[in-house]
Amino acid sequence: MTLSRPPKVDTSIRKVAILFAGGPAPAANAVISTAANSFLRNDLQVVGIMNGYSRLVDFDADKPLELGRDYLQLDHTVLRRTRNSQGILIGTARTNPGKNVSHPSHLNDPERIAPLKSVYQTLRALDVDALISIGGDDTLKTANKFKLYQDRAQPGPRIPVVHLPKTIDNDYSGIDFTFGYFTAVDTLAGEIRNLLADAEASRAYFLAETMGRSAGWLAYGAAIAGEASFVISVEDVNGKYRQTEETVDPTTGERRTRTIMNVEEVVKRVVKTMRARENERKEFGVIVMAEGLAEFLPTSYLQGVSRDEHGHIAISQLNLSRMFSKLIAEEYHNQTGKKRKITGLQLGYEVRCARPHAFDVMLGSQLGVGAYRALVEEGLDGVMVSVSGQLDLNYVPFEKLIDPDTLVTMVRFVDPDSDFHRLARFLEIYVNE
Repeated sequence: MTLSRPPKVDTSIRKVAILFAGGPAPAANAVISTAANSFLRNDLQVVGIMNGYSRLVDFDADKPLELGRDYLQLDHTVLRRTRNSQGILIGTARTNPGKNVSHPSHLNDPERIAPLKSVYQTLRALDVDALISIGGDDTLKTANKFKLYQDRAQPGPRIPVVHLPKTIDNDYSGIDFTFGYFTAVDTLAGEIRNLLADAEASRAYFLAETMGRSAGWLAYGAAIAGEASFVISVEDVNGKYRQTEETVDPTTGERRTRTIMNVEEVVKRVVKTMRARENERKEFGVIVMAEGLAEFLPTSYLQGVSRDEHGHIAISQLNLSRMFSKLIAEEYHNQTGKKRKITGLQLGYEVRCARPHAFDVMLGSQLGVGAYRALVEEGLDGVMVSVSGQLDLNYVPFEKLIDPDTLVTMVRFVDPDSDFHRLARFLEIYVNE
Protein backbone atom coordinates (compact mmCIF):
# COMPACT_ATOMS: atom_id res chain seq x y z
CA MET A 1 0.00 0.00 0.00
CA THR A 2 1.38 3.44 -0.95
CA LEU A 3 0.59 4.99 2.46
CA SER A 4 1.82 2.10 4.57
CA ARG A 5 4.81 2.64 6.84
CA PRO A 6 7.99 0.75 5.92
CA PRO A 7 7.80 -2.66 7.60
CA LYS A 8 10.07 -3.52 10.49
CA VAL A 9 12.88 -5.85 9.49
CA ASP A 10 14.51 -8.60 11.53
CA THR A 11 18.23 -7.97 11.80
CA SER A 12 21.20 -9.00 13.89
CA ILE A 13 22.20 -5.34 14.17
CA ARG A 14 21.32 -3.83 17.54
CA LYS A 15 23.45 -0.70 17.57
CA VAL A 16 24.88 1.34 14.71
CA ALA A 17 27.51 4.10 14.80
CA ILE A 18 27.51 7.13 12.50
CA LEU A 19 30.61 9.25 11.89
CA PHE A 20 31.34 12.19 9.62
CA ALA A 21 34.87 12.97 8.40
CA GLY A 22 36.53 15.59 6.21
CA GLY A 23 35.25 19.05 5.35
CA PRO A 24 31.68 20.14 6.17
CA ALA A 25 28.92 20.19 3.55
CA PRO A 26 25.40 21.62 3.52
CA ALA A 27 22.72 19.03 4.36
CA ALA A 28 25.10 17.01 6.54
CA ASN A 29 22.46 16.95 9.27
CA ALA A 30 19.80 15.76 6.83
CA VAL A 31 21.97 12.72 6.17
CA ILE A 32 22.77 12.08 9.84
CA SER A 33 19.24 12.61 11.15
CA THR A 34 17.40 10.55 8.53
CA ALA A 35 19.88 7.70 8.86
CA ALA A 36 19.49 7.72 12.63
CA ASN A 37 15.69 8.01 12.50
CA SER A 38 15.46 5.03 10.17
CA PHE A 39 17.25 2.82 12.68
CA LEU A 40 15.39 4.23 15.67
CA ARG A 41 12.03 3.44 14.05
CA ASN A 42 13.16 -0.17 13.77
CA ASP A 43 13.92 -0.10 17.52
CA LEU A 44 17.70 -0.07 17.01
CA GLN A 45 20.17 2.10 18.92
CA VAL A 46 22.25 4.80 17.22
CA VAL A 47 25.39 6.54 18.44
CA GLY A 48 27.05 9.48 16.77
CA ILE A 49 30.84 9.38 17.01
CA MET A 50 32.15 12.89 17.65
CA ASN A 51 34.75 14.41 15.32
CA GLY A 52 35.30 11.67 12.80
CA TYR A 53 37.89 9.03 13.58
CA SER A 54 39.83 11.23 16.01
CA ARG A 55 38.25 9.60 19.10
CA LEU A 56 38.57 6.06 17.71
CA VAL A 57 42.25 5.72 16.83
CA ASP A 58 43.61 5.66 20.39
CA PHE A 59 41.80 2.73 21.95
CA ASP A 60 42.41 2.23 25.66
CA ALA A 61 40.30 -0.32 27.51
CA ASP A 62 41.04 1.51 30.76
CA LYS A 63 39.77 4.83 29.37
CA PRO A 64 36.56 4.08 27.44
CA LEU A 65 34.86 6.73 25.33
CA GLU A 66 32.73 9.11 27.35
CA LEU A 67 29.09 9.71 26.46
CA GLY A 68 28.46 13.38 25.68
CA ARG A 69 32.13 14.10 25.03
CA ASP A 70 33.29 11.40 22.62
CA TYR A 71 29.96 10.20 21.31
CA LEU A 72 26.26 11.05 21.43
CA GLN A 73 23.27 8.82 21.95
CA LEU A 74 21.16 9.86 18.98
CA ASP A 75 17.47 9.73 19.86
CA HIS A 76 14.34 11.52 18.69
CA THR A 77 14.91 14.38 21.14
CA VAL A 78 18.44 15.08 19.89
CA LEU A 79 17.30 14.80 16.27
CA ARG A 80 14.27 17.06 16.61
CA ARG A 81 14.05 19.43 13.62
CA THR A 82 17.67 18.92 12.57
CA ARG A 83 17.10 17.91 8.95
CA ASN A 84 17.38 21.48 7.63
CA SER A 85 19.83 22.74 10.22
CA GLN A 86 23.32 24.05 9.53
CA GLY A 87 26.61 22.60 10.69
CA ILE A 88 27.30 18.99 11.67
CA LEU A 89 25.56 17.44 14.67
CA ILE A 90 28.49 15.18 15.46
CA GLY A 91 31.35 17.38 14.28
CA THR A 92 34.10 16.33 11.93
CA ALA A 93 37.87 15.85 11.67
CA ARG A 94 40.46 14.74 9.12
CA THR A 95 42.11 12.01 11.20
CA ASN A 96 42.98 9.17 8.82
CA PRO A 97 43.44 5.74 10.45
CA GLY A 98 44.33 4.19 7.09
CA LYS A 99 47.07 6.63 6.09
CA ASN A 100 49.84 4.02 6.43
CA VAL A 101 48.04 1.48 4.24
CA SER A 102 48.57 2.18 0.53
CA HIS A 103 48.78 -1.37 -0.81
CA PRO A 104 46.91 -4.59 0.08
CA SER A 105 50.14 -6.12 1.37
CA HIS A 106 50.29 -3.44 4.07
CA LEU A 107 47.26 -5.07 5.68
CA ASN A 108 49.61 -7.82 6.86
CA ASP A 109 51.79 -5.33 8.75
CA PRO A 110 50.65 -5.02 12.41
CA GLU A 111 52.20 -1.58 12.76
CA ARG A 112 50.50 -0.15 9.66
CA ILE A 113 47.07 -1.49 10.59
CA ALA A 114 47.28 -0.53 14.28
CA PRO A 115 45.01 2.55 13.88
CA LEU A 116 42.41 0.46 12.02
CA LYS A 117 42.57 -2.13 14.77
CA SER A 118 42.00 0.62 17.34
CA VAL A 119 38.93 1.80 15.45
CA TYR A 120 37.55 -1.74 15.47
CA GLN A 121 38.28 -2.26 19.17
CA THR A 122 36.75 1.05 20.18
CA LEU A 123 33.56 0.36 18.23
CA ARG A 124 33.30 -3.12 19.73
CA ALA A 125 33.77 -1.62 23.20
CA LEU A 126 30.69 0.46 22.45
CA ASP A 127 28.82 -2.70 21.34
CA VAL A 128 28.51 -1.29 17.83
CA ASP A 129 27.33 -3.80 15.21
CA ALA A 130 27.59 -1.63 12.06
CA LEU A 131 29.27 1.58 10.92
CA ILE A 132 27.96 4.37 8.69
CA SER A 133 30.78 6.45 7.25
CA ILE A 134 29.96 9.88 5.78
CA GLY A 135 32.67 11.76 3.94
CA GLY A 136 34.71 12.48 0.84
CA ASP A 137 37.05 10.34 -1.19
CA ASP A 138 39.63 10.06 1.60
CA THR A 139 36.90 8.88 3.97
CA LEU A 140 35.73 6.37 1.37
CA LYS A 141 39.29 5.05 1.19
CA THR A 142 39.32 4.70 4.97
CA ALA A 143 35.98 2.84 4.97
CA ASN A 144 37.35 0.45 2.37
CA LYS A 145 40.54 -0.14 4.37
CA PHE A 146 38.47 -0.78 7.50
CA LYS A 147 36.53 -3.43 5.57
CA LEU A 148 39.73 -4.97 4.15
CA TYR A 149 41.29 -5.00 7.62
CA GLN A 150 38.36 -7.07 8.84
CA ASP A 151 38.56 -9.32 5.78
CA ARG A 152 42.21 -10.13 6.42
CA ALA A 153 43.23 -9.49 9.96
CA GLN A 154 40.26 -9.41 12.33
CA PRO A 155 38.93 -12.75 13.62
CA GLY A 156 36.25 -11.21 15.87
CA PRO A 157 32.63 -10.27 15.11
CA ARG A 158 32.30 -8.35 11.87
CA ILE A 159 31.29 -4.68 11.78
CA PRO A 160 29.79 -4.10 8.33
CA VAL A 161 30.47 -0.63 6.94
CA VAL A 162 28.38 1.45 4.54
CA HIS A 163 29.64 4.73 3.10
CA LEU A 164 27.63 7.84 2.18
CA PRO A 165 29.35 10.12 -0.39
CA LYS A 166 29.93 13.71 0.68
CA THR A 167 31.71 16.50 -1.15
CA ILE A 168 30.63 19.92 -2.34
CA ASP A 169 33.19 19.34 -5.12
CA ASN A 170 30.82 16.74 -6.67
CA ASP A 171 33.78 14.71 -7.99
CA TYR A 172 32.61 11.29 -6.79
CA SER A 173 32.49 8.29 -9.07
CA GLY A 174 29.36 6.22 -8.64
CA ILE A 175 26.88 9.07 -8.13
CA ASP A 176 25.70 11.96 -10.31
CA PHE A 177 25.47 14.64 -7.62
CA THR A 178 26.60 14.73 -4.00
CA PHE A 179 24.66 16.41 -1.21
CA GLY A 180 25.64 20.01 -0.58
CA TYR A 181 26.81 20.63 -4.14
CA PHE A 182 23.82 22.66 -5.30
CA THR A 183 23.71 24.68 -2.09
CA ALA A 184 27.40 25.46 -2.51
CA VAL A 185 26.93 26.38 -6.16
CA ASP A 186 24.02 28.68 -5.38
CA THR A 187 25.85 30.38 -2.52
CA LEU A 188 28.96 30.96 -4.64
CA ALA A 189 26.84 32.12 -7.57
CA GLY A 190 25.31 34.81 -5.36
CA GLU A 191 28.77 36.04 -4.39
CA ILE A 192 29.90 36.06 -8.01
CA ARG A 193 26.88 38.14 -9.00
CA ASN A 194 27.73 40.63 -6.26
CA LEU A 195 31.33 40.81 -7.49
CA LEU A 196 30.10 41.30 -11.04
CA ALA A 197 28.07 44.34 -10.00
CA ASP A 198 31.09 45.73 -8.16
CA ALA A 199 33.35 45.07 -11.15
CA GLU A 200 30.97 46.83 -13.54
CA ALA A 201 30.73 49.87 -11.30
CA SER A 202 34.50 50.27 -11.13
CA ARG A 203 35.48 48.93 -14.57
CA ALA A 204 37.62 46.26 -12.95
CA TYR A 205 37.98 42.50 -12.67
CA PHE A 206 37.77 40.00 -9.87
CA LEU A 207 39.49 36.64 -10.04
CA ALA A 208 37.56 34.26 -7.79
CA GLU A 209 39.31 31.06 -6.73
CA THR A 210 36.72 28.46 -5.79
CA MET A 211 37.02 25.17 -3.97
CA GLY A 212 37.41 22.09 -6.13
CA ARG A 213 40.73 20.36 -5.67
CA SER A 214 40.34 17.43 -8.06
CA ALA A 215 37.66 18.46 -10.56
CA GLY A 216 35.85 21.52 -11.84
CA TRP A 217 32.22 20.81 -10.97
CA LEU A 218 31.96 23.55 -8.36
CA ALA A 219 33.85 26.14 -10.39
CA TYR A 220 31.80 25.49 -13.52
CA GLY A 221 28.49 25.30 -11.68
CA ALA A 222 29.11 28.55 -9.81
CA ALA A 223 30.35 30.32 -12.93
CA ILE A 224 27.32 29.25 -14.97
CA ALA A 225 24.78 30.16 -12.28
CA GLY A 226 26.65 33.33 -11.26
CA GLU A 227 27.09 34.66 -14.82
CA ALA A 228 30.87 34.77 -14.55
CA SER A 229 32.86 36.02 -17.53
CA PHE A 230 35.22 33.06 -17.81
CA VAL A 231 35.90 29.81 -15.94
CA ILE A 232 38.83 27.40 -16.01
CA SER A 233 39.51 24.20 -14.09
CA VAL A 234 41.82 21.19 -14.07
CA GLU A 235 39.97 19.56 -16.98
CA ASP A 236 41.06 22.45 -19.18
CA VAL A 237 44.77 21.71 -18.74
CA ASN A 238 45.16 20.08 -22.14
CA GLY A 239 46.35 20.95 -25.62
CA LYS A 240 48.54 24.03 -25.61
CA TYR A 241 47.68 24.65 -21.95
CA ARG A 242 49.41 21.41 -20.93
CA GLN A 243 53.12 20.71 -20.47
CA THR A 244 55.34 18.25 -18.62
CA GLU A 245 58.35 18.74 -16.42
CA GLU A 246 60.91 16.42 -14.92
CA THR A 247 61.47 16.55 -11.16
CA VAL A 248 63.90 14.83 -8.83
CA ASP A 249 62.80 13.47 -5.46
CA PRO A 250 65.17 15.18 -2.95
CA THR A 251 65.10 12.12 -0.68
CA THR A 252 65.43 9.21 -3.11
CA GLY A 253 66.92 10.94 -6.15
CA GLU A 254 64.21 9.34 -8.29
CA ARG A 255 63.34 11.21 -11.48
CA ARG A 256 59.68 11.72 -12.27
CA THR A 257 57.70 13.35 -15.05
CA ARG A 258 54.62 15.31 -14.05
CA THR A 259 51.91 17.11 -16.00
CA ILE A 260 51.87 20.85 -15.45
CA MET A 261 49.94 23.84 -16.64
CA ASN A 262 51.38 26.13 -19.30
CA VAL A 263 50.91 29.20 -17.15
CA GLU A 264 51.85 31.63 -19.90
CA GLU A 265 49.22 30.26 -22.31
CA VAL A 266 46.51 30.19 -19.62
CA VAL A 267 47.22 33.82 -18.74
CA LYS A 268 47.09 34.83 -22.40
CA ARG A 269 43.76 33.01 -22.78
CA VAL A 270 42.25 35.00 -19.93
CA VAL A 271 43.51 38.27 -21.39
CA LYS A 272 42.04 37.27 -24.75
CA THR A 273 38.63 37.02 -23.07
CA MET A 274 39.11 40.41 -21.41
CA ARG A 275 39.91 42.05 -24.74
CA ALA A 276 36.98 40.33 -26.44
CA ARG A 277 34.70 41.70 -23.73
CA GLU A 278 36.07 45.20 -24.33
CA ASN A 279 35.04 44.89 -27.98
CA GLU A 280 31.50 44.55 -26.63
CA ARG A 281 32.03 47.55 -24.33
CA LYS A 282 32.40 45.41 -21.22
CA GLU A 283 35.46 46.64 -19.36
CA PHE A 284 34.80 44.48 -16.34
CA GLY A 285 34.16 40.91 -15.32
CA VAL A 286 34.63 37.98 -12.95
CA ILE A 287 37.03 35.16 -13.76
CA VAL A 288 36.56 31.87 -11.90
CA MET A 289 39.42 29.45 -11.31
CA ALA A 290 39.25 26.10 -9.50
CA GLU A 291 41.76 25.77 -6.66
CA GLY A 292 42.85 22.38 -8.01
CA LEU A 293 44.83 24.15 -10.72
CA ALA A 294 47.45 24.67 -8.03
CA GLU A 295 48.34 20.98 -8.34
CA PHE A 296 49.34 21.67 -11.96
CA LEU A 297 51.64 24.60 -11.25
CA PRO A 298 55.28 24.16 -12.26
CA THR A 299 57.55 23.28 -9.35
CA SER A 300 59.09 26.75 -9.46
CA TYR A 301 55.77 28.15 -8.20
CA LEU A 302 55.53 25.66 -5.32
CA GLN A 303 58.68 26.41 -3.38
CA GLY A 304 58.01 26.31 0.36
CA VAL A 305 54.46 24.96 -0.02
CA SER A 306 53.80 21.97 2.24
CA ARG A 307 51.51 18.96 1.73
CA ASP A 308 49.02 17.30 4.08
CA GLU A 309 48.94 13.64 5.12
CA HIS A 310 46.92 12.80 2.03
CA GLY A 311 49.62 14.31 -0.22
CA HIS A 312 47.58 17.39 -1.14
CA ILE A 313 49.21 20.79 -1.61
CA ALA A 314 48.39 23.23 1.19
CA ILE A 315 46.46 25.55 -1.12
CA SER A 316 45.92 28.13 1.63
CA GLN A 317 49.67 28.78 1.60
CA LEU A 318 49.67 29.46 -2.12
CA ASN A 319 46.87 31.94 -2.87
CA LEU A 320 46.34 31.00 -6.50
CA SER A 321 43.94 33.89 -7.12
CA ARG A 322 46.41 36.55 -6.04
CA MET A 323 49.20 34.93 -8.07
CA PHE A 324 47.17 34.82 -11.29
CA SER A 325 45.68 38.28 -10.76
CA LYS A 326 49.19 39.70 -10.86
CA LEU A 327 50.21 37.65 -13.91
CA ILE A 328 47.04 38.56 -15.83
CA ALA A 329 47.32 42.25 -15.00
CA GLU A 330 50.91 42.27 -16.26
CA GLU A 331 50.04 40.45 -19.49
CA TYR A 332 47.06 42.74 -20.12
CA HIS A 333 49.34 45.77 -19.74
CA ASN A 334 51.94 44.21 -22.06
CA GLN A 335 49.34 43.61 -24.76
CA THR A 336 47.35 46.86 -24.52
CA GLY A 337 49.57 49.39 -22.79
CA LYS A 338 46.63 49.98 -20.42
CA LYS A 339 46.12 49.02 -16.81
CA ARG A 340 43.16 47.10 -15.49
CA LYS A 341 42.63 46.42 -11.80
CA ILE A 342 42.28 42.70 -11.09
CA THR A 343 41.58 41.63 -7.53
CA GLY A 344 42.10 38.04 -6.51
CA LEU A 345 40.09 36.47 -3.73
CA GLN A 346 39.36 32.97 -2.45
CA LEU A 347 35.79 31.72 -2.12
CA GLY A 348 34.64 28.49 -0.59
CA TYR A 349 34.76 28.04 3.17
CA GLU A 350 31.69 30.22 3.62
CA VAL A 351 29.60 27.72 1.60
CA ARG A 352 30.42 24.57 3.57
CA CYS A 353 27.86 25.18 6.30
CA ALA A 354 25.35 27.27 4.37
CA ARG A 355 21.69 26.53 5.01
CA PRO A 356 20.88 23.61 2.71
CA HIS A 357 18.54 24.01 -0.22
CA ALA A 358 15.59 21.70 -0.83
CA PHE A 359 17.28 19.40 -3.33
CA ASP A 360 20.28 18.79 -1.07
CA VAL A 361 17.95 18.06 1.86
CA MET A 362 16.03 15.56 -0.26
CA LEU A 363 19.19 13.97 -1.64
CA GLY A 364 20.85 13.85 1.79
CA SER A 365 17.73 12.37 3.34
CA GLN A 366 17.58 9.60 0.75
CA LEU A 367 21.25 8.77 1.29
CA GLY A 368 20.65 8.60 5.04
CA VAL A 369 17.69 6.27 4.60
CA GLY A 370 19.79 4.34 2.09
CA ALA A 371 22.33 3.54 4.80
CA TYR A 372 19.59 1.86 6.86
CA ARG A 373 18.20 0.00 3.86
CA ALA A 374 21.66 -1.20 2.79
CA LEU A 375 22.57 -2.54 6.24
CA VAL A 376 19.19 -3.79 7.49
CA GLU A 377 17.03 -4.54 4.46
CA GLU A 378 19.79 -5.71 2.13
CA GLY A 379 22.37 -6.97 4.63
CA LEU A 380 25.21 -5.33 2.68
CA ASP A 381 28.79 -4.59 3.67
CA GLY A 382 31.41 -2.54 1.84
CA VAL A 383 29.09 -0.50 -0.36
CA MET A 384 28.57 3.17 -1.11
CA VAL A 385 24.96 4.35 -1.20
CA SER A 386 24.07 6.12 -4.44
CA VAL A 387 20.97 7.50 -6.15
CA SER A 388 19.83 7.92 -9.72
CA GLY A 389 16.68 8.94 -11.58
CA GLN A 390 13.92 9.90 -9.13
CA LEU A 391 16.27 9.46 -6.16
CA ASP A 392 16.20 5.70 -6.70
CA LEU A 393 18.65 3.96 -4.37
CA ASN A 394 21.46 1.75 -5.56
CA TYR A 395 24.50 0.37 -3.81
CA VAL A 396 27.96 0.48 -5.36
CA PRO A 397 30.57 -1.99 -4.05
CA PHE A 398 33.81 -0.38 -2.86
CA GLU A 399 35.83 -2.40 -5.36
CA LYS A 400 34.10 -0.58 -8.24
CA LEU A 401 35.20 2.78 -6.84
CA ILE A 402 38.71 2.07 -5.59
CA ASP A 403 41.84 0.86 -7.36
CA PRO A 404 42.59 -2.57 -5.87
CA ASP A 405 46.37 -2.09 -6.08
CA THR A 406 46.80 1.49 -4.86
CA LEU A 407 43.61 1.63 -2.73
CA VAL A 408 43.00 5.10 -4.20
CA THR A 409 39.55 6.33 -5.26
CA MET A 410 38.69 7.19 -8.84
CA VAL A 411 37.94 10.89 -9.39
CA ARG A 412 34.99 11.86 -11.59
CA PHE A 413 36.05 14.81 -13.72
CA VAL A 414 33.93 17.14 -15.79
CA ASP A 415 34.10 15.62 -19.27
CA PRO A 416 35.56 18.34 -21.57
CA ASP A 417 33.38 16.93 -24.37
CA SER A 418 30.21 16.96 -22.28
CA ASP A 419 27.30 19.32 -22.80
CA PHE A 420 27.77 20.58 -19.22
CA HIS A 421 31.29 21.75 -20.03
CA ARG A 422 30.23 23.22 -23.37
CA LEU A 423 27.42 25.14 -21.65
CA ALA A 424 29.97 27.44 -20.01
CA ARG A 425 31.63 28.16 -23.36
CA PHE A 426 28.25 29.02 -24.92
CA LEU A 427 27.55 31.52 -22.14
CA GLU A 428 30.89 33.33 -22.40
CA ILE A 429 31.86 35.89 -25.03
CA TYR A 430 33.18 33.86 -27.94
CA VAL A 431 36.94 33.76 -28.40
CA ASN A 432 38.59 32.06 -31.36
CA GLU A 433 41.22 29.57 -30.26
